[in-house]
Amino acid sequence: MLVHPWDAALDRAEWQDWLASTERFGMLAVNNLEPAQAPLVLPTHFTVAGEELLIHLARPNPVWPHLEAAPEVRLVVIGDYSYIPTYWRAKAGGPDEDGVPTSYYTTVQFVCRPTVVDDPQGKAEILAAQLADFQPEGRHAPVAVDAEPYGRMLPGIRGVRLTVLRVDAKFKYDDHKPVEHRERVIGHLEQRGHGLDTGAATQQRRRLAAVGDWQTHRDRP
Repeated sequence: MLVHPWDAALDRAEWQDWLASTERFGMLAVNNLEPAQAPLVLPTHFTVAGEELLIHLARPNPVWPHLEAAPEVRLVVIGDYSYIPTYWRAKAGGPDEDGVPTSYYTTVQFVCRPTVVDDPQGKAEILAAQLADFQPEGRHAPVAVDAEPYGRMLPGIRGVRLTVLRVDAKFKYDDHKPVEHRERVIGHLEQRGHGLDTGAATQQRRRLAAVGDWQTHRDRP
């Protein structure tokens, strides 16, 4: 993934805060054992547990031989995205049709070492952690190997612990453009209000407040 200096996360806390505020749902990309075939990509919820990501998948999933052989996989989360049309990005005083369109988005990508978990207790621990994460209000049966309903269902899944090796984060919101341009696009996004425009406007406004003028920002010690 290309990350320009102006697109990079300001610090680790920025992407962590963004991830905590969005749905922890991503795409797990796994290399295919057959190099001529496309990688496998799996949509999945995940739970952050320290330096690990926790997931579980159905046992019949065709990914298993590929996942077991993979030294590294990538889990991609994307959000607050929006299409920015040509006429929003035209240079001041120039024809609207001369503008160049772009996409705004935030993405956090985890490169991980996968470990498949088949031990019943290990799978129960992953399920319990995910329920605590996504359903903190409770209202579910205890997750136990020897108790219903989860005990009898555990053989139907396999767990995966993804040890995070590195994180790539990108906040693509035209931070290298003049302040006036970014303020104008924020207004357009808020006025259009389509899809995730509001989220994109919020991210651009937040980055504008943190970065200000990029030329000045990059020269800071």
